[in-house]
Amino acid sequence: MKQNRPAPAALVSELMLATLRLEARRLARTDALLEPLGLTGARWQLLDTIVRAGQPQSAPQLAAALGVTRQGAQKQLDLLAASGLLAAQPNPRHRRSPLYALSAAGQREHARAAALHATWAARLAAGLPANELADALGVLQALHARLDDALPRVAGA
Repeated sequence: MKQNRPAPAALVSELMLATLRLEARRLARTDALLEPLGLTGARWQLLDTIVRAGQPQSAPQLAAALGVTRQGAQKQLDLLAASGLLAAQPNPRHRRSPLYALSAAGQREHARAAALHATWAARLAAGLPANELADALGVLQALHARLDDALPRVAGA
């Protein structure tokens, strides 16, 4: 007997809902993981995004990389700078939008947070097949790219 699978559109809707729930849970757990370091998940993400970029980044660049508003990124950048973990540098391309780099203290905190995160990620990945994780990542990346496609028009709008 053949099982009835939901239509792809229904599966996409369920996947998006599951992704929202996963992200909310991930943020809460990341906050708990990094609390002993005095970091939040949002601040860790900014530090890590700067490190991954390999060069200082502006608030708009960081916001775009993380999919958040520039104002939200700026708020966290200001808090990180006030705590001595980031240093603002002049931006030759935009006088009013500084570039942010990790200070020496920020580099130390990032390394500590990265070690905690790596241990946590290894625990989360334990027992999950690498090929299935790669497939899931590919599907999420494809959906992300498609979100920029034109939205359907509402009749009469």
